[in-house]
Amino acid sequence: MPSPDLRTDGPPPGADDPAIVLSGYGPVGQAYAERLLTRGDGLARDHGVRPRLAAVRVGSAQALLSDGGPVPPRTEWEPLPPLEQTLDRTGARVLVQALPSSPQAREQAAAEAVLALRRGVHVVTATKSHLLSHWSELGEAARAGGSLIRISGATGAALPTADLARTGVRGLDCRSIRACPNGTATFVLDRLAAGDPLERAIGEAQRRGIAEADPSADLSGADAATKARLIAALLWGWEPSAVRVEAEPVDAGAGRAAVAAAARGRRVRAVASASADRPLVVEVRLEETVPGDPLYALAGPEKAVVYGCPDAGDITVSGGRSSPLGAALALLRDTLDVTVPRRFGFG
Repeated sequence: MPSPDLRTDGPPPGADDPAIVLSGYGPVGQAYAERLLTRGDGLARDHGVRPRLAAVRVGSAQALLSDGGPVPPRTEWEPLPPLEQTLDRTGARVLVQALPSSPQAREQAAAEAVLALRRGVHVVTATKSHLLSHWSELGEAARAGGSLIRISGATGAALPTADLARTGVRGLDCRSIRACPNGTATFVLDRLAAGDPLERAIGEAQRRGIAEADPSADLSGADAATKARLIAALLWGWEPSAVRVEAEPVDAGAGRAAVAAAARGRRVRAVASASADRPLVVEVRLEETVPGDPLYALAGPEKAVVYGCPDAGDITVSGGRSSPLGAALALLRDTLDVTVPRRFGFG
């Protein structure tokens, strides 16, 4: 007779199927939906839940899914109703946001998240813009509704930077962060060091799906600063909208610096930093890194964050896919975090 601990190919009896409403259906939203639709049995077997995609919402339309999918052709979508109607019709437990991190989407993302949180619906988001401008309001809404908000997709895609900031270094007296959280900047700097002109380096990053069509936020330091602001908010309770940013861009001058550093066996990195001892300031500087530095070791579009904990020692997390799939996997991880039942013992 097989051991009761052995896993089978099917989901365990009583596996939960929390309903998910997805807002945004670009590359990240589509990759997230594909994971839910194709990996349901594995999630149920491994985690005891089978998150079920119940609805997809875009600017003027929505699709209601039968039994978790598939997503129907756009010609079969219905006009977009108010979000509260969708949440009620689906019995959603989680609102997942894969909206663009743009000023245009900020108010929509904030209004959706606040409404869901106040109704007791957890929010998982890869959208950054409303986190910067509505951080306190989102926290108050979550407390009022007894709900959770998770932001891994907004702080480092597949890299678990938010998890470490939120709980992983709790009690370790983390005093600083030093990070390369933008894969495009790292990739472009390495191409510049190899002799590519800036335009060619950017074009190659776009061709590989690393850089956006408009890479200005990546190369100006704005995206790295945003992620550092959010990590600092989780670590030290900073209000992101109050943080002052000082950023140095990746430009033609950075190319000359990268070539000169490479000749000395060093690598230039766009490093975002913040310190608990210098509140509400985030800097993004082009730094020469040396062998042995975790940021020196990054390859291609990899990212890294070093959490400076004086007594425990530096704690580094690095790697992670910089792509729509990486962000989708972060959304999936956070979805599991808010839906998998808490267990006693090691669970």
